[in-house]
Amino acid sequence: MHTPVTIIGAGLGGLVLARVLHLHGIPVTVYEADSSPTSRSQGGMLDIHDRNGQPALQAAGLMDEFRGLILEGRQAIRLLDRNGTVLFEKADDGTGTSPEVQRGELRQMLLNALPDGTVRWGHRVTGVRALTEGRHEVAFADGTTVATNVLVGADGAWSRVRPLLSDATPAYVGRSFVETYLHDADSRHPATAKAVGDGTLVALDPDGNGNWLVAHREKGGTLHAYITLVKPQDWFATIDFTDATAAAARIAEEYDGWAPELTALITAGRTAPILRPLHALPVGHRWDRVPGVTLLGDAAHLSTPNGEGAGLAMEDGAALGKALAAHPDDIETALAEYERELFPRSAAAAAAVAHNPTPQELINFFTVQERLGG
Repeated sequence: MHTPVTIIGAGLGGLVLARVLHLHGIPVTVYEADSSPTSRSQGGMLDIHDRNGQPALQAAGLMDEFRGLILEGRQAIRLLDRNGTVLFEKADDGTGTSPEVQRGELRQMLLNALPDGTVRWGHRVTGVRALTEGRHEVAFADGTTVATNVLVGADGAWSRVRPLLSDATPAYVGRSFVETYLHDADSRHPATAKAVGDGTLVALDPDGNGNWLVAHREKGGTLHAYITLVKPQDWFATIDFTDATAAAARIAEEYDGWAPELTALITAGRTAPILRPLHALPVGHRWDRVPGVTLLGDAAHLSTPNGEGAGLAMEDGAALGKALAAHPDDIETALAEYERELFPRSAAAAAAVAHNPTPQELINFFTVQERLGG
């Protein structure tokens, strides 16, 4: 008889885990704080690598559905300097190994692959406590509780489950993203649309202060940009992000002298810029085995964004699902086996992003990837 599994968090990693468990006949319930699948934006584009995200979807039996979500041509990439000069460019010739999809569509695909009622919406966790014999109780904001023999924290950076295993808390990494959108860019902002190209734009100042502009071309001519600023958190506290015009103008001051087709990503949007402070757990974060509970995704190994987070979370979910399926009558063996693989994998990924590359290092990286067909 399979032990039911309780997952906190209906992100990509938690949903891949739920799907793999479902395929193996293991009862599973996912509790999610959001009131519905559409209660908030699910973010932008994701590149799903053949080394982690795609094998996870294969384990979930969803590769055909995934292929239907791929946006052709979006693996193109351009590296520009602050003047708009192209330093590196690679077209999407169909040989790349990291196809791009919209995060929200990928999440909905996973939700559609689960039986009705698997995800319990509107369940915000307020506390978790250990019971006896490896069991845990989860308390929700509506006053209800649930007790479980197997608890998985898939609840992101500020995980409520993590304190059962670790005293580590995410620390600010010294920089933040400011998210912006340009809609109907090809007609309204043709110079910026041309600068971004067909896929991803990375623009930076070789001699500057570490500020970057990254933009992705999404569906319908939308350009989704991430303005990176190396600033302490109290610097951002002086900006009123509810005043879209003033906030954009203040952010744009930090990019004074950049090409106008690039700064338009900051100033020309019709929606308010969104502040995203970046935090990370210590590189090599790990914990001693605690009966009946484990973590995956950002709850386990939060690091600065590098295009790997979603794929790693999905890989975690698939690996944990397979371990539980392989040891249905020995939960501790399954969790220990999963964590033995998780810790070195996540430490290597976190270490890879701890270094902030120079423009030449980026050029070298993209050139190598092109030669390898990546």
